Amino acid sequence: MMLYVLSDDLIAPFQQMGFETVRFPGSYGETAAWRRIAATGAGSFLVYFGQSVLDMGPGAARRMDTAGREAGASLLYADYYEHKEDTMLTHRTIAYQEGSVRDDFDFGPLVWVNGSMLRPDEWEDYAYAGWYAVRLQLSRCSLPLHLGELLYTYDESDLRKSGEKQFDYVNPRNREVQVEMELACTAHLKRIGAYVAPFDRPYEDTPVSEGPTVSVVIPVRNRVRTISDAVLSAVAQQAEFDYNVLVVDNFSTDGTRETVERLAASHPQVHLIVPSRTDLGIGGCWNEAVASPYCGRYVVQLDSDDLYQGPDTLTRVVDVFRKESCPMVIGAYSMTDFDKRPLPPGLIDHKEWTAENGRNNALRINGLGAPRAFCRSFLREHPLPNTSYGEDYAMGLRASREWNIGRIYDSLYLCRRWEGNSDAALSNDKVNANNLYKDTLRTLEIRARRALVSQGR
Repeated sequence: MMLYVLSDDLIAPFQQMGFETVRFPGSYGETAAWRRIAATGAGSFLVYFGQSVLDMGPGAARRMDTAGREAGASLLYADYYEHKEDTMLTHRTIAYQEGSVRDDFDFGPLVWVNGSMLRPDEWEDYAYAGWYAVRLQLSRCSLPLHLGELLYTYDESDLRKSGEKQFDYVNPRNREVQVEMELACTAHLKRIGAYVAPFDRPYEDTPVSEGPTVSVVIPVRNRVRTISDAVLSAVAQQAEFDYNVLVVDNFSTDGTRETVERLAASHPQVHLIVPSRTDLGIGGCWNEAVASPYCGRYVVQLDSDDLYQGPDTLTRVVDVFRKESCPMVIGAYSMTDFDKRPLPPGLIDHKEWTAENGRNNALRINGLGAPRAFCRSFLREHPLPNTSYGEDYAMGLRASREWNIGRIYDSLYLCRRWEGNSDAALSNDKVNANNLYKDTLRTLEIRARRALVSQGR
């Protein structure tokens, strides 16, 4: 069957395997190239996004074509073996769902496309987002189909760890690409009725008569090496209002709790909270802090291995809450090593969030920034999911569905990367589990927004 490749060097090797192989007519990001393919009227074809020859399993191409045709799929992709350096790994992908609208969805390097479902009239003209727009359009015809079979072997050239890859989308060098991806995602949301138009609806916060103005919340488990730095950066805040620090120890066994107890003895604004349950994730620990009588009107996040950059972080966050009447404020942060030396890409300011379209673009990206802060009333009405990944993202989606999110684009926070980070080097299975959960959050949010839009709200 027809196989499109990007490099001329791949044509002859694939032809020797029996493929009718031609060079892709441009780059995968160019809509014009996809238009040229659609104009051929091909019923179905394969597209290879890799740079080296695949080792195709017996009958792999025929299996993909038969399965795609019989299922009436718009797009089909499979699992594969991944040859990385001297190791052979099993690379599983995940099922595509309605919320799989992030532009980095992992299809693997080989996809089967149903040419009869290509709708060029629904594509905008892009230089970078062409493939993204095409697969979103195909998903509107029929959700892409995951074939859970190991059909080929691929030599992986990107040998970076997961923790090094996750910030590619906020690298300033990729800004032009991200702008086009946002346009493509927004167009898709409009077509499926989930686009939320700009509005300025003030959040009606509930004044509190008890507790401080601000509570810093630090969930922690086994971070004896970093917890003192985090707590001390919080108690060093200089503000005209009262604040406290709520450390929720999730049954540490390495001396973390004892360290916090010593800090609390010398810093009266530090409170140690120990949950009664043993089944809590980070979100559940947050809920414990928010329900506590110690909790203030505004609740500001601090991870147990990170630091506030300066003594004015809380003041700047509260200023935004007061000026903008929003349920959530998000800052910007700087990447550093353990000793606070800068790491690339440096400042993570998430300027892809705009007042005009941030609430829609949030469905495309994997994170919204830090530190994250909330009105206590919002969190008590909308508790965080009891997970240890994506719980903050879930709250950002929920808040932006109906209200604006306040933004600070200056660095307020040091995100320290070190070998103890929970996301420093994730396995493929863990990456899949994380992505599947966030895609599910997006599915839930898209359906909620579609209902909201249909009601004219």
